[in-house]
Amino acid sequence: MCAADPYTPRRILLVSGLSGAGKSSILRILEDLDYEVIDNPPLGMLDDIVARAEQPIAIGVDSRTRGFDPSAVLEAVARLRINPALAVELIYATAEESVLLRRYTATRRRHPLAAHGSVKDGIDDEIALTAPLRTAADLVIDTSDMPPPELRRFVESRFSPWQARSGQGLTVALMSFAFPAGLPREADIVFDARFLQNPHYDPQLAPKTGLDTDVAEYVAKDPDYPQFLNQIHAMLQLVLPRFVQEGKKYATIAIGCSGGRHRSVTLVEALAERLSAPDGMGHYKGSGQWPIMIMHRELARQGLSGWRWARKPVDTASS
Repeated sequence: MCAADPYTPRRILLVSGLSGAGKSSILRILEDLDYEVIDNPPLGMLDDIVARAEQPIAIGVDSRTRGFDPSAVLEAVARLRINPALAVELIYATAEESVLLRRYTATRRRHPLAAHGSVKDGIDDEIALTAPLRTAADLVIDTSDMPPPELRRFVESRFSPWQARSGQGLTVALMSFAFPAGLPREADIVFDARFLQNPHYDPQLAPKTGLDTDVAEYVAKDPDYPQFLNQIHAMLQLVLPRFVQEGKKYATIAIGCSGGRHRSVTLVEALAERLSAPDGMGHYKGSGQWPIMIMHRELARQGLSGWRWARKPVDTASS
């Protein structure tokens, strides 16, 4: 177990979310990362648990918790954040309703809020009950399309000890998606690329993706493409530093198109290249030295691509 750095605030993670969305899996991964994990303690004990702990701690809080009340959880978070020696984050695990129903059908478990009703009723009630926590969460993790290895990699990338020591303050996620499949729940800013010329109507390009050079070149030939990319970049140069000033830890920038395979993928890749390119002065254009992650949602659902780093986090403690 790694000794705590006395100059680094001790990380306190409150993990909540929907039943069946992977909260227990997230807690197990955090335990493997040397967090002290406590699942569903009485809410009145949170302050005492944190005060007695001597290492990073992850606390599971959900509708099964004794005396569960979202407002009480948010009040506890606010109290803990007063202490400058603590770095407190609220994590919310979610998944699409159809995915939750499928998981409950597969496991034949009873939903904790559906003692006398259907699983769907329980899911709907829990979504409504925990809505304030989702709104206030520092990080929303949608596990709908995350197999266990991907979830592990994702959690490790955000909460490993080196990540806590890095001092980089903000992790930027760039995501492509298809509008017909729904807006990404975790998106902070959404851009619409559907006005650009669509490779889908070219028989040779339609089966390919924006990861292929010829598709990216086709999209980039649209006369409005350069200006659109420039304006997205300029917007992020304005907004991302303000996110940091507000203490935001994660920012998800989503770009959508009709199928989530061509135009949005091309733009995400181009934007990631811009944000992570050194300017020759030891700094990075538009984004400081923040870690930048790429995720192509629809390609991931088709098994064509997972998330990856455009710029990896830097462990400043060891560099």
